[in-house]
Amino acid sequence: MRWRNGIAAVLLTLAWEGAAALDLAGAWRAALAADHEYGAARAAGLAGQTRRAQADGLWRPEVALAATAGIGIAETATSGARFAAPGFGQSNGVSFNTSVNHGASGRLALTARHPLISAERQAAGRRLEIGAEAATREVEAARQALGLRVAETYFDLAVAAESARVLARQRTAVDRALEQARERFALGDVPVTDVHEAAARAEAVRAQVLAAQTEIAVRRAALADITGLDADGLAAAAPVRAVPLADLPALPAALAAADAGSPLLRLRAADVEAARQEAARQAAGAGTAVDLVAQFARDRIAGSGDFGSATAGATSGLVGVQISVPFDLGGVRRARHAEALHLVEKAEAELRRARQQVAAQARAAWLALDAGRARLGALAEAHKASLARLDATRLGRAVGHRTTLDLLNAEADAAQAELGLLRARVALAMDRLRLAAAGGAIDEALLTAIDTTLEPASGG
Repeated sequence: MRWRNGIAAVLLTLAWEGAAALDLAGAWRAALAADHEYGAARAAGLAGQTRRAQADGLWRPEVALAATAGIGIAETATSGARFAAPGFGQSNGVSFNTSVNHGASGRLALTARHPLISAERQAAGRRLEIGAEAATREVEAARQALGLRVAETYFDLAVAAESARVLARQRTAVDRALEQARERFALGDVPVTDVHEAAARAEAVRAQVLAAQTEIAVRRAALADITGLDADGLAAAAPVRAVPLADLPALPAALAAADAGSPLLRLRAADVEAARQEAARQAAGAGTAVDLVAQFARDRIAGSGDFGSATAGATSGLVGVQISVPFDLGGVRRARHAEALHLVEKAEAELRRARQQVAAQARAAWLALDAGRARLGALAEAHKASLARLDATRLGRAVGHRTTLDLLNAEADAAQAELGLLRARVALAMDRLRLAAAGGAIDEALLTAIDTTLEPASGG
């Protein structure tokens, strides 16, 4: 029964390994089209690009047409007027009175305005352009964050699958040791404690295998969520060697690249410039504007009045230049300008803080890569040593120089050494991606280079 259970676990793992493995670059491409968080960022970026058109529109003519119809009244009274007409001579002190107590009234007005000079509009337009640029940087930042999330989710699945494979193999070996212990106990060759130790270890490994299979299902669902792919049969490949680091720059160069290419720093720099433009828009004198204006209006009312039926109409038109000079008598503009200046200081402080954060992230990733290469070599040697120890322990157990417990411990140590080496390779790949993300450099070429270190057959 133990052997059959072990074989079943191995077959389950082999079924996982037989699934078509998705490479890291393919997972990233799928996530770019399916991930909801990135989709929201991309939609926000497209919305932000419309601010360029809004900025251009601030300097284009504005035309408004207004039409009004209703019931109205109109009264005019003029006295002390001079009247003169052919055949009537000239009269002084003349009075004119008109009255429409209720009648149909209408007004048609067409107004056109073209801005010529306006510091406020200029600052507002520049702020809109900066907003469009910031929207682009936000999409870039979301793209880099997505690259890290995809890689973490992908490697979580790969490690879970490899853990299940290693544990299934360990379970087969432990079940074999248990059968041998029982057989030798029946012959009186070993004490009953060997049987109990092997049975306890077999049950512990069995529980670990079940937990690993559950972990695979959870990690597979997470990768399916981020990529939009069908979870059934979805598999990830595990790294079998270290990521290439031949192009790893020196630490100062890596920090400089992160400072120059970070989408976060570009976004914070855009925030600073936008705050400065808002301060310029609120500055004293910024509200003064010179506009070219054209107006046409036609008013008409007709109805009955105190002197009988009456109709009144008026037409007016104007083409000229309008100068607007607001007076800040209440101090509102001054207060807003002071507020804007403080917000500039806040944005500059946030830029400095973001620069420190990006530098810290880049430095941490670079140092982890630098130390990771040596650590990976040490773990590889430890793995080789654990395999050699396992072979020696098996031989010693066969001739009676080692106990069953020694063999079980050697099996467990070899499995842990193998998984430790795998996790170190994954950590090295993730640190390489974190260093690239700090400078906005995660792209398909980098992910494809990491794919060359993966081997589907070794971990699904």
